[in-house]
Amino acid sequence: MEKNKPLSNLQLELLKVFKYDLSEQQLREVQQMLAQYFADKATEEIDKLFEEESWGEEKIEAWSKEHMRTKYT
Repeated sequence: MEKNKPLSNLQLELLKVFKYDLSEQQLREVQQMLAQYFADKATEEIDKLFEEESWGEEKIEAWSKEHMRTKYT
């Protein structure tokens, strides 16, 4: 059985927000804000990886031709 782990700093911060009763519109705005934040972070990381590896359009083109499906037997 897994031991209980303490909450992360993000979880603790979000709990502060949870004490407020938000309207559906406000809830959607918060969800969108969080989604945008993490999408931006993912974009920053992939941009950094492309720069570090000196990848360009040719890498994207090569990926588009890869077949990575799982073979089923």
